Amino acid sequence: MATETVSAEREWDPENDTDLVCVDVHQETHDVKTFTFASSEGKYFRFLAGQYFAFDTSIDGEEETRCYSISSSPLRRNAVSVTVKRVSGGKVSNWLHDNMSAGRTVKAIGPLGQFVRPREPQRKFLFLSGGSGITPVMSMTREMADMCVPVDVVFFHAGRTPLDLVFRSELTNVASRLKGLRLFFLPEFLSGEASWCGFAGRISRELFQLTVPDLAERVVMCCGPAPFMAAARRLVTELGVPESNYIEESFDSAVIEDAPAVLVEEASSQVFKVDFAKQNKSIEVSPEQTVLSIAKKAGVRLPSSCSNGLCGTCKSRLVSGSVDMKHNGGIRQREIDAGMFLPCCSKPLSDLVIDR
Repeated sequence: MATETVSAEREWDPENDTDLVCVDVHQETHDVKTFTFASSEGKYFRFLAGQYFAFDTSIDGEEETRCYSISSSPLRRNAVSVTVKRVSGGKVSNWLHDNMSAGRTVKAIGPLGQFVRPREPQRKFLFLSGGSGITPVMSMTREMADMCVPVDVVFFHAGRTPLDLVFRSELTNVASRLKGLRLFFLPEFLSGEASWCGFAGRISRELFQLTVPDLAERVVMCCGPAPFMAAARRLVTELGVPESNYIEESFDSAVIEDAPAVLVEEASSQVFKVDFAKQNKSIEVSPEQTVLSIAKKAGVRLPSSCSNGLCGTCKSRLVSGSVDMKHNGGIRQREIDAGMFLPCCSKPLSDLVIDR
């Protein structure tokens, strides 16, 4: 396959480029839209299937950041697409659905994230997605289809009803052409399509035993609401998938979207000065506040996703000072030893200088 050589100045720079212009909005289902963006300067993107962008929006005078997985193929480098479900009470998802249109510009940081499939040859996969969690594995599927190489993938996509199955028509078409892709849709309820003749209900041990008898030999890629991922993790573990072969997205988009705004913490008589060296900005943070929560309020540019020390998106280098960090696996000990920390779950113990 011929590939285009792109000079460095024509490539999107994740460290410096921010402006994306919307070039298309497509209605996928009654409450899901795909937004396609190009670089405002015509640059090409380089990302891995499964990664995401953090979008910065200003809504009612408040800065809001939300993370959305890329749903387009990384081999189509002139644009990136994100597919967003309208969430009841979701500030950013509703704003995108109601306001984003072709020609409008938005700021974004990315690509980010480590939810990417292993690239070793001859690997067999099980893709599990629930609701709008289909987006990163859809990017992987589109990439495989674009590459025209043999695959061995079982793809389960679960939704509330048949009408909620995102990318249903496209996936059906891809499965008819991509040899080695076995596709299963799993609506929980059959309202809206009385003639449905496939599986229905929820993922279960019996369903996997019937449809994926070699499950224990596969790498499982899972993304969806937190309860869906928890059930999937338990089931595939019981059926022999080793922990090293179970990979799930580290943030739950529904939880992020519905999370309330950061509350103002109790006032403290003691404050520490926190300097962001590259941005030439300083803020004051009390010992009861996390660095990220105050940085975002002050307009300091920091990538973030889960905000609880899980995903590692906000990982930064601490040039000087010390913090009390209580993370949930988003950083490794060797990274901590090398001077890295997670602002989202770190409270200052002294004045800080951060390499951001």
